[in-house]
Amino acid sequence: MDRRNFLRTGGLALLGSMAAPSLAETLTGALGGGKGQQAAVSAALAHFGVTEQDLKKVLTAALEKGGDYADLFFEHTFNNSIGLMDGAVNRSYSNIDFGVGVRVLSGDQSGYAYVENVSLDDMIKAARTAARIASGGKATKPVNLTEKPITKNYYSIATPWDTVVLKDKMPYLQKLNDKVFALDNRVRKVNASLGDSTSHILFCNSEGVLYYDYRPMVTLMVSCIMEENGKFENNYSSRAFRKGFEFLTDDIVDVMAREAVDNTSILFKAIKPKGGEMPVVMGSGGSGILLHEAIGHAFEADFNRKNISIFSDQLNKKVCNEHISVLDDGTIPFDRGSLNIDDEGVDGQKTYIVKDGILTSFLHDRISAQHYGIPSTGNGRRESFRNIPIPRMRSTYMEAGNMKEADIISSVKNGVFVTQFLNGQVQIGAGDFTFFVKTGYLIEDGKLTQPIKDINIIGNGPKALADITMVADNDKIDNGTWTCGKNGQSCPVTLGMPSVLVSKLTVGGEN
Repeated sequence: MDRRNFLRTGGLALLGSMAAPSLAETLTGALGGGKGQQAAVSAALAHFGVTEQDLKKVLTAALEKGGDYADLFFEHTFNNSIGLMDGAVNRSYSNIDFGVGVRVLSGDQSGYAYVENVSLDDMIKAARTAARIASGGKATKPVNLTEKPITKNYYSIATPWDTVVLKDKMPYLQKLNDKVFALDNRVRKVNASLGDSTSHILFCNSEGVLYYDYRPMVTLMVSCIMEENGKFENNYSSRAFRKGFEFLTDDIVDVMAREAVDNTSILFKAIKPKGGEMPVVMGSGGSGILLHEAIGHAFEADFNRKNISIFSDQLNKKVCNEHISVLDDGTIPFDRGSLNIDDEGVDGQKTYIVKDGILTSFLHDRISAQHYGIPSTGNGRRESFRNIPIPRMRSTYMEAGNMKEADIISSVKNGVFVTQFLNGQVQIGAGDFTFFVKTGYLIEDGKLTQPIKDINIIGNGPKALADITMVADNDKIDNGTWTCGKNGQSCPVTLGMPSVLVSKLTVGGEN
């Protein structure tokens, strides 16, 4: 039977309950280099039903039109989700994705094709399709494959999601529901959801790199609707990590239930402030959306290589206050955006984008790194085997400064303090951005006064970065369910920053 059809028919449950856990159990202790990594790669080859000889044949076909480089990205992902509504867990969803993508590079040309199975004939056909798109001169041959050790596993887990059954997950959503209702008698409705995924990634390229990575993910969300004197408000709490079943505890249930209730109850007192240009104090954590939208995308090297980004000619120049340092980091343990190895075979790493106010690096994939003549920063990422890798953020955050948040607030006569954010977008070329603020406070005569809600913050990335005049010492990563979209692809990310003062931004409020 064709493996693709097997995965989509009655064999699905058998594969999910037998094949994947055996690999997961092999890998929970194997990653980290040496013989353990060799065992992991061998298990992964067997899991995907391919041999090193198969890989070499496909790579050879990929380079037969003269490409400079080729790689194969195998993926087997299990996605599961359950949801609670009206007091009971009443919906569930599962999906399995399986296939391999073949990429060929010839200079700046990229050829890409994928198949949803691993039959040798189909993989070779995909390789030849990619080769025709990115053809070069004389055909080249790949070198011998060598297992690349994962030197550090940033998301080692105790209990793989592959081994957890539905009935073991359900009680945690029920506890969330019951806790939220118990915290406040104004609660009228609770929605909660739990999602988990497990990705088995096998990668090889024509330079001889061969690696395996086991990537877990869990997302937990709870929202509530509350009523007070006939007025309804709603808000939420969320968490996302590269963790296993051990993530689910009574403690996380208690913290998130309290957050959902507190985030909602404050809205009954909140107003929509008058709009206009004013100082904005960005609270720690979720304010990292400023970094992500205002400057993060503009630092991705594909936009700079093509001279689209407003920062294209600013490398090694001062772009902001000397007290500001901004990083993009793939090495935070259990972080949603972390990667042991990126989707091009480059080790996970920490990259200073801005150091002491100086723009020190763009975020590179293989193509942009070759263009600039430097090593990749490990930012080559893709949504799945169906997508070509491109420069993407991981966890983008600002280092702590030397101020106290209270002192920053007290320095503002009239402005706003913003704390909770939902989404944002940016125009890369001009650097103009906007994002939606769910909650915050007015600042009047240096003090927090009236709660505010549902406003937009509008600005220009380079100008906003340059207008950060104070940085607090309370740096924080927001571990919510942040997902970044670019070129039609979505990738999990995180963001964060300490509280900062932006001297001037446009607040979209009441007229």
